[in-house]
Amino acid sequence: MRHANGPDQMKTKAIPARASMATGQLVLDNVDYDERATMRAWESFLADAPKCARDPVHVRSLIHDSWYRSATGGIDAQGIEAPLSSDRDEIEYLTRANAELLSAARRSFASLGPLLEGTGAMLVLADSDGVLIDAIGDKKTLHDGRDIHLGIGGKWNEDAVGTNGIGTALWTGEPIFVHAAEHFCAGIKSWTCAGAPIRDPLDGKIIGVVDLSGYSPIFRPHNTALVAATARQIEKALAEQQQEQRTRLLEAFISSAPSYRRKDGLVIVDHRGRAIFCNNVPNGDTTEMMDGPMEPGRGRWLMNLPASGSETDLANALPAHLRSCHVTPLKLDGDLRGAALVFPSVPAVSSMTVIRREENKHLRTAAAMIVGESEKLLAAVDVASRVAGSNGVTSLLIEGETGVGKELFARLVHAGSRRTENDPFIAMNCGAITKELFGSELFGHVGGAFTGASREGKPGIFELANGGVLSLDEIGELPLEIQPFLLRVLEERVVHRIGDSRGRPVDVRLVASTNRDLKQEVAAGRFRSDLYYRIGAVSIHVPALRERGDDVLLLVEHFNRQIAKLAGNDPLEFSNDALDALLAYRWPGNVRELKNLVERLHILARGGTIDLQDLPGEISAGNRDTMAMHGDHPATMLEAPVCTFEDAERQAIKNALVAESGNLSKVALRLGISRPTLYRKLGQYGIRRGFL
Repeated sequence: MRHANGPDQMKTKAIPARASMATGQLVLDNVDYDERATMRAWESFLADAPKCARDPVHVRSLIHDSWYRSATGGIDAQGIEAPLSSDRDEIEYLTRANAELLSAARRSFASLGPLLEGTGAMLVLADSDGVLIDAIGDKKTLHDGRDIHLGIGGKWNEDAVGTNGIGTALWTGEPIFVHAAEHFCAGIKSWTCAGAPIRDPLDGKIIGVVDLSGYSPIFRPHNTALVAATARQIEKALAEQQQEQRTRLLEAFISSAPSYRRKDGLVIVDHRGRAIFCNNVPNGDTTEMMDGPMEPGRGRWLMNLPASGSETDLANALPAHLRSCHVTPLKLDGDLRGAALVFPSVPAVSSMTVIRREENKHLRTAAAMIVGESEKLLAAVDVASRVAGSNGVTSLLIEGETGVGKELFARLVHAGSRRTENDPFIAMNCGAITKELFGSELFGHVGGAFTGASREGKPGIFELANGGVLSLDEIGELPLEIQPFLLRVLEERVVHRIGDSRGRPVDVRLVASTNRDLKQEVAAGRFRSDLYYRIGAVSIHVPALRERGDDVLLLVEHFNRQIAKLAGNDPLEFSNDALDALLAYRWPGNVRELKNLVERLHILARGGTIDLQDLPGEISAGNRDTMAMHGDHPATMLEAPVCTFEDAERQAIKNALVAESGNLSKVALRLGISRPTLYRKLGQYGIRRGFL
């Protein structure tokens, strides 16, 4: 049995760490710890705990508070060991009950175990009650740990053994260290330990502790950072396990519920009865959850799943406020692993109707900014509008060449997603950020997190976009090493600033856009497949301008009037030859190139009319022979026979073109139709505009 040795003094004031085993004295970097003073404080505390509760003794406040809990909780200060359960059945039950935690910790423990050999340190894993369920590390230390029951089955919460790294980390919910005489029980004062809680990624509850322990000479301040990092790795593995289970349960539901309708409410619960997927849940059926893109009910405990898994037992297990739903058991590998709760759709209440009307107004305004009537473009606008109005789609991929207007589609999604006037829209071009700054720009940082970091810290764009839409342009430029962190934020809806272990929940709809073929990037190993499938579950292809036909003329008209209005001038007039040349051009720069051209023409045009020679050479060269190649002639147009209504309409247009010398604005005015309608009619009837 190991007991605390005589208290040789240990005093530090920010001097280099060193350990002298011969003298028993330790000098600890950046930790103000005095062994003798701490022992005297402990003895004084035991002599008069009520007085010491009012007047804190010379120890850290965290330790003093824990001592007080230990004393008032009836812990024997002269105790030499923790309670231990050696019953095989109980140990087997602990192993089964914590199978997910053990599985998530397996990789981290396997990699760290060999590194601890010969270091005098051991790494242990405890469950939410502080009971040890795994231990690895230096063999001698593992052996000596059994003297104080620091092994599998030992119970190390504060209610069992007072102040210690495992129990106090469970109590505070934060990474902490407890060194030597700071322990409450005399029998463990020769040990030092650093513990960090492990939280369930789904609901944030503490489900265990990872702890580094050994005799006091192994103490280093960064032991706490080591266990905190290990805890984060275990949480990441847990999140991956939960995502896999979520996917499998959704697949099981899809295969077992063919009559489910998209407008029905749906909640999927896991084997613990917690909601892992929520969509369209009506507010009248449950006050715990509401419809929304963030799945606000996700992670909430809803019910206890019965062992039998029968539909009758499941229905009986439902709480009263969920009795209106239909319940279906979901089995994986033959075992009950969850259930699906389906709420029949109900009409929206009047207040929601008002909100939806307001959203539709914003959506129509944003859609009007996307000028064009081609079939491909309208199909893309339709998909974006439906995504904007959907609560189940939290990320969207927009693909298209540079200059096609991908940001307009991102703003369309934002307009349809808005719940208040102040919902933010944050845009970042991934191609404009240096590789070193990506992490800080996306996730933010705390003060002094790295060289050059601001002293006050800085929120990342995910925090700035909270409650709104984040547009990441050129997502294909995102460095490969940053992509796993982006995926984690999208999955967990929690962002961690650089240098900060605290998670910050974010409610963000991501719109990613790219001019690359991300499938090829995945095949080449430059883009993670899991991130691609996460952001590309719904994708929109914005067509190139050369694929949009007469939309070129609509855009010329739009930009012409827009630029003229801003400058306080009259719109320019475009000749038929000029319009034909613009239609024939391939537009490698797409809509952006077209807008720049119209701006240039407004600046450089000598008169109010733009003819073929006023256009850049690469545009005008493609249309020089147009007039010589067509066979239309005014005389033949006027002589065409009229047999049907369509023939009459075709002839009326041709007559108007002749009468107005091909001026399309005047032709539209004469016919009493808009210019876009005129363009459609010209295309419909195959009438060329260069016949004069």
